[in-house]
Amino acid sequence: MKNEITSFILKTATVLVTLTVVTGAFAATEKELYSFNANSKRGIYPYAAVIADPAGNLYGTTLFGGAFGDGEVFELVKPTGKGAWTQTILYSFENNGTDGYRPYASLVMDGNGNLFGTTNEGGSYGWGAVFELAPQPGGGWTETILHSFNRNGTDGTYPYAGLILDGSGDLYGTTSSGGANGVGTVFELVLTSGVYTENILYSFKANGEDGNEPFSCPIFDAAGNLYGTTTNGGVFGGGTVFELTSTGGSWTENTLYSFNASDGDPYTPYADLIFDGDGNLYGTTLNGGAGYGAVFELTPQAGGNGWTETTLHSFNDNGKDGTTSYGGVVFDSVGNLYGDTMSGGSNGKGVVFELVKPTGKKGWTEKILHSFNANEKGTDGEVPRAGLFSYAGSFYGTTSEGGRLGGGTVFEVVP
Repeated sequence: MKNEITSFILKTATVLVTLTVVTGAFAATEKELYSFNANSKRGIYPYAAVIADPAGNLYGTTLFGGAFGDGEVFELVKPTGKGAWTQTILYSFENNGTDGYRPYASLVMDGNGNLFGTTNEGGSYGWGAVFELAPQPGGGWTETILHSFNRNGTDGTYPYAGLILDGSGDLYGTTSSGGANGVGTVFELVLTSGVYTENILYSFKANGEDGNEPFSCPIFDAAGNLYGTTTNGGVFGGGTVFELTSTGGSWTENTLYSFNASDGDPYTPYADLIFDGDGNLYGTTLNGGAGYGAVFELTPQAGGNGWTETTLHSFNDNGKDGTTSYGGVVFDSVGNLYGDTMSGGSNGKGVVFELVKPTGKKGWTEKILHSFNANEKGTDGEVPRAGLFSYAGSFYGTTSEGGRLGGGTVFEVVP
């Protein structure tokens, strides 16, 4: 399992922290690595984050384009010397009644170099699919549909999030709808003798207390418990952070925190969570705070007596700060947080930001590392909808629009 942390249990309280926004000269450099061509049959409009292999090559998905217009999986090969990044289309999805299509989510790679992901639509029943891409010895990649979601009163439908792998090769994810109550599921695909079998670990309830509509990928703690977010539901209607614990083969859900959509609390958490080394959770919300979303921390209390929410930063529509973060946050090696927003900034097209870890009594401090501008020399992207990926001291991401060729970009930011 992932993350060396300790599992804790529930309850809530809210603490707000004032945070300084640092603007002015940017200390970071941003570079467009690849521009998708809106006028070609190659992939366009990447909505998901990229991942890297051990050699630093990048892998991702596009929502549209490819050979059939239904999205693709691509690789960007890292250049040697001063050369350019080279794109290869690994697979083009096709709306043909069996294949999945419209991948919103990022990929996960196993130790053998196989790629796994989800599509929001398609599959045998039209409600989305889980796929695997396996590299072939002679070149090329082979796609296998591991599961087609089915609106049958039990299975989930419309997965927006990616997947995680455990040490046995089993896959875990969420669907934004479907399940026993129609408002989403957490599922597992168990690998046995080369075949995947789906188990529904939990179906969310539309009962005024439980969260519903998860758009995030779950994460593990060291004990194998799962954590994630729902965009809606909870006691106050603003979404939740939840935990799933396994006992004797069955899973129990605990709502760790319910966001309040009516009291200035951040609400509508959309993105994946991350843990720090002390077992604290970090994430973002689309709404609330100062009105344009926030970065939050959940801290477990001693003795299992609940969790405390701290708002680390509220995004502000002031012509400098970013607004509306669909992606989560990631750490650097010293504990600073990095992320992006799909709007705001000095050009209104989104930003890459850093939250500098507090020292002493000083709170978290925000730095705007880059403001996207699609009209800046005709090269910059705009509207980043996914989070960042950290590799070798740089941060990599995608913009869903803009770029030199108008179909979105893959970019690198060096702090």
